[in-house]
Amino acid sequence: MVAGRNVAADIYDALTMLQHRGQDAAGIMTCADGKLMQRKGEGLVRDVFRASHMEQLQGRFGIGHVRYPTQGSSGTALAQPFYVNSPYGIALAHNGNLTNSAFLSDELFKSDLRHLNTDSDSEVLLNVFAHELHRLGKLAPSADDIFAAVKTLHKRCEGGYAAVSLIAGFGLVAFRDPYGIRPLVVGQRDSSDGRPEYMVASESVALDVAGYELLGDVLPGEAICVTQNGELHRKQCADQPKLMPCIFEHVYFARPDSLMDSISVYKTRMRQGAALAKKILRERADHDIDVVIPIPDTSRVAGQSLAYELGVKFREGFMKNRYIGRTFIMPGQSERKKSVRQKLNPVPLEFQDKTVLLVDDSIVRGTTCGQIIQMARDAGANRVYFASAAPPVRYPNVYGIDMPAANELIAHGRSVEEIREEIGADWLIYQDLDDLIECSREGNPEVDGFESSVFDGKYLAGNIDENYLRAVEAARADGAKGKSSSLGISDGAVVGLHNDG
Repeated sequence: MVAGRNVAADIYDALTMLQHRGQDAAGIMTCADGKLMQRKGEGLVRDVFRASHMEQLQGRFGIGHVRYPTQGSSGTALAQPFYVNSPYGIALAHNGNLTNSAFLSDELFKSDLRHLNTDSDSEVLLNVFAHELHRLGKLAPSADDIFAAVKTLHKRCEGGYAAVSLIAGFGLVAFRDPYGIRPLVVGQRDSSDGRPEYMVASESVALDVAGYELLGDVLPGEAICVTQNGELHRKQCADQPKLMPCIFEHVYFARPDSLMDSISVYKTRMRQGAALAKKILRERADHDIDVVIPIPDTSRVAGQSLAYELGVKFREGFMKNRYIGRTFIMPGQSERKKSVRQKLNPVPLEFQDKTVLLVDDSIVRGTTCGQIIQMARDAGANRVYFASAAPPVRYPNVYGIDMPAANELIAHGRSVEEIREEIGADWLIYQDLDDLIECSREGNPEVDGFESSVFDGKYLAGNIDENYLRAVEAARADGAKGKSSSLGISDGAVVGLHNDG
């Protein structure tokens, strides 16, 4: 191996920049002299890793992961990265969801003779990758061998996935599903002696903190290899790739300072606010809105743009407790309900005797926005209007965001007026889907389209039908009762890093 400095500290810093994507568990695995070292556990990055752990994570190659819990799937056993010792010794971290995970699990056992320890589809993805490499029968794989394995993996695996993998004695591997549903970017920086170092991550902000220059996105269906000698190899491994990224990343998940598929999340959210303002002016040109107040934090950028276009004041009416996690990714509904009052506190002067327009990035379950509307009334607002920068979320997400049960979505089977009554707003307005898509497409006209199934019910990858959705809903109900499920969604964030110091 090429001597160089350790990567664990850089991975740690990158994961802290991606903490917004998952707060349930974190893990890092590194490789030195052909040996893999790991630390993972439940909790925030800062809580999982101590100085003693970082000292033990030696090596110039490494991967990391943060995850958020899905219903019935929390715990250290599901913390990533996952590892198999055959062939070579392979570790993998994964963001997304395999929609044919149950079929693959059965096939891995009966045909590939591989044993799975968990119900996580990340372990399924790892074992498919490992099996395809094993079939090649090479003592030491080449980059072409890796690409051949990923090509077959794409044919076997359905759904949305972005993954980073560590292969002992070889190096770093990263790949993205043929639709590019889940995000993945690659960056480069020069070491002290001028040799290149590479990082792959879910969002570009992870590259920024470590001083990496963004090279661009891992393309849909593409695989990237960085050998232990520091050689970078890239190859398209899908037959018919299309760039159809998840639009909910732009609405909620991603940090506004990230670039995804050459699209600025910040500018996209600004355009969302401007488009929503235009719709408000079309429907209520003589509106009586006194002040626009965002629901911190993801709606702030859209709220500022919306207020500017309306020509009304923008105020921070809710103060946020920075020590409470994101309520959308809380593991249970009871925890989400409890955390809203702990997370937000109103500033009464901004509400007293005013007609207030509250702006949120989206409305998913509706529980939190109903509580926030009541908080605004309790703070003295005369009228409380509510605006969503996204269209109604009417359908489950099956590609790695924890919205799998339709009956949990407040917009499923309800009209806008019925939703308004349910959440207790005096007026409710949603973004139009065509406008939302255009807000994102404007950032990169080369995008083929967007995965927007939560809004339109059109699923790109996998054979998603009513039977599948019912199975997901049933598995979610079983998970809530503490039963095992083979539908383990694995969203969060991934980081892969190679230093050639």
